[in-house]
Amino acid sequence: MPQRSSFFITTPIFYVNDAPHIGHAYTEVAADVLARWHRQSGDDTWFLTGTDEHGQKILRTATANGAHPKEWADRLVESEWKPLLDLIDISNDDFIRTTDERHERGVADFLQDLYDAGHIYAGEFEALYCVGCEEFKPKSEIVDGEGAFEGQKVCAIHSKPLELLQEKNYFFKMSAFAERLLKLYEERPDFIQPASARNEVIAFVQQGLDDLSISRTSFDWGIPIPWDDSHVTYVWFDALLNYATAIGYGNDPEQFDRRWPATHIVGKDILRFHAVIWPAMLMAAGVEVPHQVFAHGWLLVGGEKMSKSKLTGIAPNEITDTFGSDAFRYYFMRAVSFGQDGSFSWEDLAARYQAELANGFGNLASRLLAMNAKYFDGRVPEESTIADTEAEAAIRDLAATVAERADERIEALAIHEAIASIWELVDALNGYITEQQPWVLAKDPEQRDRLGTVLYTVTEGLRVLAELLSPVIPEATAKLWTALGAEETLGALDQQPLREAGTWGRLAAGTEQQKLAVLFPRIDSEGAGS
Repeated sequence: MPQRSSFFITTPIFYVNDAPHIGHAYTEVAADVLARWHRQSGDDTWFLTGTDEHGQKILRTATANGAHPKEWADRLVESEWKPLLDLIDISNDDFIRTTDERHERGVADFLQDLYDAGHIYAGEFEALYCVGCEEFKPKSEIVDGEGAFEGQKVCAIHSKPLELLQEKNYFFKMSAFAERLLKLYEERPDFIQPASARNEVIAFVQQGLDDLSISRTSFDWGIPIPWDDSHVTYVWFDALLNYATAIGYGNDPEQFDRRWPATHIVGKDILRFHAVIWPAMLMAAGVEVPHQVFAHGWLLVGGEKMSKSKLTGIAPNEITDTFGSDAFRYYFMRAVSFGQDGSFSWEDLAARYQAELANGFGNLASRLLAMNAKYFDGRVPEESTIADTEAEAAIRDLAATVAERADERIEALAIHEAIASIWELVDALNGYITEQQPWVLAKDPEQRDRLGTVLYTVTEGLRVLAELLSPVIPEATAKLWTALGAEETLGALDQQPLREAGTWGRLAAGTEQQKLAVLFPRIDSEGAGS
């Protein structure tokens, strides 16, 4: 068995000020598909997600709801955020909360190390602050208010008035790392992806970096600064460290060395925190920077970013209750170009569900297993070299090509392109059945070998599809895998990397198969989204 590669994938940790919407679920599914692909391919995979529970935004939300911030966080984590992971079949290995003792201890250790090394100093600060972003806003994201906010400065992202804050804070000497960051971006062009995100960050850093205020004194809901407990840690400085504290920073060096560095999947609105502040923090601490930061786009509803405050937020269960978790996962990974903004519509979801999942993939599987049951007593037919033609060779070649191409696209984090490649095999197998007409071959005893070859070809093609699509639609492919009669456990084929899934002949002739329930039942689309 080849040596296993390490793959550490993270989502952002999400604020617990409200319940999750499909924008949060979109990020979780993308990271989960990547984690499942690498895990199934035999890589030493670790998938981290969690919640961000400190800061002024959480304090205000909890207070408005008559709760202590920790009580509020506990309630939301257990009732909303962890159930989301089950709802959409997320296979995370860890769930970190910034109120975890392991995290708070690691943050304190990290801060003390930077302070002792001279990277932190005390100073006074006055700037416009967005509580929604938990950020002192750069000039590029400050705009003049309109309507009810006319005459005020507002956040370009949240469209809400900014607060002028003046405090004596501790500062991280981030400005000292501008040249090192630019050198990192130049030497490692894949460090920030997609290219548009990389260009945005480079332009931002080239304008020069200010030192970063990393403490607050106007409220106390946060991790105390270890050398001055009258200050609490700035929420982003605290939150970013979750990627390190979750895997043992400061207390388990063996685990940390095994997992680090990470691939971070983030929304484009928090790109700068991850591509500028975070690597600068790590450079100061003498820790290797992340492997990669990938900024995906926004999900748009009616042309606007998904937002609870603007009443454009859609709860994930509004989709899964009708279409199921597999359809949820498939739709957002296939319909949205990963790295770009994507528009959600109920009509598109319903159309893709019916055409691609129900008719394209699900019907293919049902027809094949029904024919194997009818013509070969529910067993895998035998492939005859005598009855082999160019049509079968084309399917075999395509299966190998599709598996390799999909693996390449996953490595590039182009999830939508990987699925599109896999779907070429779905379409090809449907076309192959139509052309070969096994139901006609079955009427002629002299075509028995030919019938077996045709149905074996489709059976093996479905085996390839079950493996390749398992990271995307795990529930349906697990059912198909069992029905096909495969012996190994799908999702744990760690001696068979997914790029080799197209290797032909893994299903043995004569293997007993099982009846397959409808994978994607017909849905009354008129009621969807109402």
